[in-house]
Amino acid sequence: GIEYSGKLSSTVSGLTCQRWDSQQPHIHFHTADYFYPELDVSAAHNFCRNPSNDRNGPWCYTTDPDINREYCDVPFCA
Repeated sequence: GIEYSGKLSSTVSGLTCQRWDSQQPHIHFHTADYFYPELDVSAAHNFCRNPSNDRNGPWCYTTDPDINREYCDVPFCA
């Protein structure tokens, strides 16, 4: 899940992911710049990604003001 680049845009609990180029409702520092080119808006939109190389896999900030971020249920290739 470290290099996931698909179009899944909801979390394990069904919440919609926040766009990576948005700071609403959650302010964050994972933006498309030198350090996180995989978050380029033309490619990332609000899709699940893993810019922090989290060993638990892709995640996203949510559009729920009460839940900052959540993992995504990305199917693993066999």
